[in-house]
Amino acid sequence: MRDTLPPLASLHAFVLVAETGSLTTAAERLSVTQPAISKRIRALEAHLGTLLLHRGANSAQLTAAGKEYAAVLGQAFDAIRGATSAISARPSGPLRVRAYTTWALRWLIPRLPRFRARHPGQEVEVTTSIAPVNFARDPVDAAIRSAEYAPAPGAERLQRVDVAPYAAPGLARLARRQGLQGVTLLGSRVRPGDWEVWAAAAGQLLQGPPLLFESTSLAVQAALEGLGAVIVSPMLVAEDVRRRRLLRVAAEVVNTVDSYWLVIPPGRPTPALQAFRAWLLDEIASEATAAARTSV
Repeated sequence: MRDTLPPLASLHAFVLVAETGSLTTAAERLSVTQPAISKRIRALEAHLGTLLLHRGANSAQLTAAGKEYAAVLGQAFDAIRGATSAISARPSGPLRVRAYTTWALRWLIPRLPRFRARHPGQEVEVTTSIAPVNFARDPVDAAIRSAEYAPAPGAERLQRVDVAPYAAPGLARLARRQGLQGVTLLGSRVRPGDWEVWAAAAGQLLQGPPLLFESTSLAVQAALEGLGAVIVSPMLVAEDVRRRRLLRVAAEVVNTVDSYWLVIPPGRPTPALQAFRAWLLDEIASEATAAARTSV
């Protein structure tokens, strides 16, 4: 059976003329000349054996047949555009995010079900490292870094790194009454100076250096087991505090001047990365709003 479909280029030219009401505008949209548009439509009319346009000196009006044809073709091209957008937006693989271990375990991963609910089918693959990211070498799409200033061009500030001391309930109550003297101080090798920063701002004297673990996650786990008081960002232990597994030892929450930053490759971000960034900022904004309401 002979294929009766006219050339797609002619159909597209006709639809654009019908939508814009102008041969000139249609030509600009397709980056061709006006005579080229006119030639395509004449070829379409010859294929159909039907006049589609009434041409004037400076205008082109659809005939009755042209209006009917344009209505059907408009729906067809809308369907093509929609199908094309859907294909383009389909995840091509997991979004690969590198972050610090504690931030990934205690902040990001517990919230990822909400990202999946907003973007079904788009998975996020999380790896951990404290090393600087090199997008030309490392198989990652985005990284979370902590620093006082932007760690890379275009890095976006996410959250301040505030710290406060926390301990298991029994030890925390004791420390509130008697102070931190005699309490084992727990910290991490990633942020070895946080106890000193906190003590200086809070006007506290520390008894000896802290016991440093490989990561803040390990230090927090040690505090949960009652081994001492850990210095950590409140947002990273919020769930433990809510469940009364940890209590703040002192009222002072101190800003370390560092922040968490989102670092992405230069150039236009992929749709998946755009979605992740928008979701990340929404989560942080919602958390800040909830914290402000609680503090009132």
